[in-house]
Amino acid sequence: MKLSFTTLGCPDWSLETIIAGAGDYGFDAIDFRGLSGEMNIYKLPEFGANATETRRRIHAAGLTVSCFSSSVKLVSRAQYEQNLQEITEYARLCEEFETPYIRVFGGSIGDLERSEAVEIAAAHLQEMARIAKAHGAKVLIETHDDWTSCEHVRALMERVDSDAVGVLWDVHHPYRMLGEQFETTWNALGRWIEYTHFKDSRLTGSGGDPEFQYCLAGEGNIPIPDAFALLSSHGYQGFYTLEWEKKWHPEIENAEVAFPHYVQYMRKLED
Repeated sequence: MKLSFTTLGCPDWSLETIIAGAGDYGFDAIDFRGLSGEMNIYKLPEFGANATETRRRIHAAGLTVSCFSSSVKLVSRAQYEQNLQEITEYARLCEEFETPYIRVFGGSIGDLERSEAVEIAAAHLQEMARIAKAHGAKVLIETHDDWTSCEHVRALMERVDSDAVGVLWDVHHPYRMLGEQFETTWNALGRWIEYTHFKDSRLTGSGGDPEFQYCLAGEGNIPIPDAFALLSSHGYQGFYTLEWEKKWHPEIENAEVAFPHYVQYMRKLED
């Protein structure tokens, strides 16, 4: 099992601390989603003029960069050119760091009809995939926001003709937000799933929309072992990435607690 974590979980850590922590806790890779308060990490010297040294330090610690997680939202027309520039910057980093993936969101469809949103997202994704492919990378759309449903993501994927696109299965969101069963997700999207995000939560309310609190892996009621068993049975070889959203939810446990706990919990699933 290959384990990674997104840097959302340690928003105050320096690059040095991130690299040291990843190695000490037993991770195999790092998924960069912000550093030192800057979400667009390509603006930082560590991923600009000093990128070669950063890559050397990461590899010297026995680690890789599993993904660069962007803020791009596919449906946005107003930010299309800006999004293309962001993908271009991350594609450059993918080549520099030998990283295979750039994460994007589908984004809110607003007042659009679903069919129109799919057409816009597909056209944008096609162009972003072209840019990524030129640098040896793929663009992954996450099961998130208005694209949490596997049926919505499948409709998009079926409109894109590129071997440089794939799906990032956020295991938590479809299950928690929609009650979508793991088998349903896999049956619809399995042929495209190349990367996963994991986190746990427990329900805290009984209203129409699920109210929940994030918690340490195994302490909630997301059936993580079932997801692992499903992925393993289908020969999944990608990363199991902890998306610990400390950046957005400061009340949850610190990385010093959540990171080693996740590694220990996930490694036991292999036994």
